[in-house]
Amino acid sequence: MDYLWFKALHVAAVLTWIGGVLVMAVAITVQTHLPKTLPPEQKNSFLTVVRKWDMRVTTPALALVWVLGITLALQGGWFSSPWLMIKLVIVTALSALHGMQTGALRRLARNPDHKIPRVLALSGPITILSIICVAILVIVKPF
Repeated sequence: MDYLWFKALHVAAVLTWIGGVLVMAVAITVQTHLPKTLPPEQKNSFLTVVRKWDMRVTTPALALVWVLGITLALQGGWFSSPWLMIKLVIVTALSALHGMQTGALRRLARNPDHKIPRVLALSGPITILSIICVAILVIVKPF
């Protein structure tokens, strides 16, 4: 019975985390396209809300994703499965992307004219494609 609870909480944490990553992707895009004439305090108020959400919701969800995911993999005995190894690479890359987004938002709060790396401009589509791959790996369990 514990397995089903861990699985349900893991899925809920994944949905919350990925939702936050997508919100951050939109926030970065919006922030980099705001008019230069907009006062800095207006730009920063938007960033402040997104950064607080990230700290209070998205980042804790990420921690739960990892803890519950490792717990499930141990319970299922899947660490020798190729599909899980591929999934872990993708989730590690998404975790790094989240870290890059967090840093970019912090730098944008300090300097609204900060140049954003191209990968962050594509973080929305990258996230969606990654989640599709993860879903296929988890449901189909190829290899």
